[in-house]
Amino acid sequence: MADSQTIAQLFALDSVLDTEEIAVRDTVRRFAADRIRPHIAEWFEAGALPARELAKDLGGMGLLGMHLEGYGCAGMSATSYGLACLELEAVDSGIRSLVSVQGSLAMFAIHRFGSEDQKQEWLPRMAAGEAVGCFGLTEPDFGSNPAGMRTAARRDGDDWVLRGTKMWITNGSIADVAVVWARTDDGVRGFVVPTDTPGFSAPEIKNKLSLRASVTAELVLDDVRLPASAMLPEARGLSGPLSCLNEARFGIVFGALGAARDCLETAIDYAKTREVFDRPLAAFQLTQAKLADMALELGKGQLLAVHLGRLKDRHELRPEQVSLGKLNSVREAIAIARECRTILGANGITLEYPVLRHANNLESVLTYEGTSEMHQLVIGQTLTGESAFR
Repeated sequence: MADSQTIAQLFALDSVLDTEEIAVRDTVRRFAADRIRPHIAEWFEAGALPARELAKDLGGMGLLGMHLEGYGCAGMSATSYGLACLELEAVDSGIRSLVSVQGSLAMFAIHRFGSEDQKQEWLPRMAAGEAVGCFGLTEPDFGSNPAGMRTAARRDGDDWVLRGTKMWITNGSIADVAVVWARTDDGVRGFVVPTDTPGFSAPEIKNKLSLRASVTAELVLDDVRLPASAMLPEARGLSGPLSCLNEARFGIVFGALGAARDCLETAIDYAKTREVFDRPLAAFQLTQAKLADMALELGKGQLLAVHLGRLKDRHELRPEQVSLGKLNSVREAIAIARECRTILGANGITLEYPVLRHANNLESVLTYEGTSEMHQLVIGQTLTGESAFR
């Protein structure tokens, strides 16, 4: 594999990171290379992931909820978390998704909006990977428009009773706890739902062509009865789940670039060793032009990601800036993956190389947690002051 430092040195990327951030990046890169990369093509082809076992490994590394404070969480910087996401997604988007959903959606929701009892019950076990969480917002008919959700929670004495369906839920069928958002007479509220509660089921979604090394499920809530203490007390309205999505989108800003980097490294290595017309493919001008353009976009994306990380660490990052990063990183990453496939030719469609696997995964990343079109509208509204969502 081509040396990652060759690409990084073009932009002097290490010069904008501190020693702790570099140590986190390098540690996660080694872990991913040793523990995950040897198996990922097999897991992708089988459409199966040993997610609970991996969660314990990731928890042991301190990577679950690593940017949260207390309750067994590592309390590291946002930039360090982003770099960890980049290294995990350099192996596969499904692995980064597992970490993102656990830490930036389920754990963040409980950490930010939960009661002290909820935090003490769930966060230490989730940080250790002993309990897995999922996040139930998206519904079969309501993805980009969560305000239209039909899942409802009604009062019955002191209890809440939840009924509805959530769709495309990462970790859903293996989760111990689900953070579920539902309509109430008091607006949208969040609930902490142990998955062994009667009426809760999570059938796994099969036959995926993308994110195959990831657990994806439907959540079915058939009159799930919960005590009043299951409600997240500090979340009221859509601002709660949307703030969680911003946390996860931040990880994607870095993560998608990891997939792009892995594709580019693979293409460089292949071009240097593949002989075409008695010359290395890398010696042709068109090949070098492709590689140069891709390296440029990758480096620009990484510098933007680190800049956004610095803003987040200073508590200055705005939602529209997260949209900038998510739109750019994913759009450029999928373009890089597709271009790298052309360099590999027919070999690019096999699982012997990671390029088309990354491209397939990025088709999902392009859509979830805000489609490119939705992020364009967020940016457009910031630029013009006009909302064009309806």
